[in-house]
Amino acid sequence: MSKEIYQARAEVAVRVRNGQPVEEARRRLAAAKLEQYISKVVAEAPPLSKEQVDRIALLLRPSDGQNGLH
Repeated sequence: MSKEIYQARAEVAVRVRNGQPVEEARRRLAAAKLEQYISKVVAEAPPLSKEQVDRIALLLRPSDGQNGLH
C-alpha cells in the first residue's frame, strides 16, 4: 500500500473518531486507491492507442454536474 493511501486512511480514521466531516478525506482515499490501481494496470498493459486512452479517460471526467466518478 502506498504512503498516500496510508495517510488518507489515517485522516479518515481521525476525522471519524473526532466527529469531523469525512467526505473530502474519503474522496482523497478513493483517489489514492484508484491512482495506485491504475498505475499498476497501466504498467502491466501493452501501450494503448490515443482513442483507447480517450475512451478510458472519459470514465473519470465529470458528467451531468457530478463531481467525478459515476
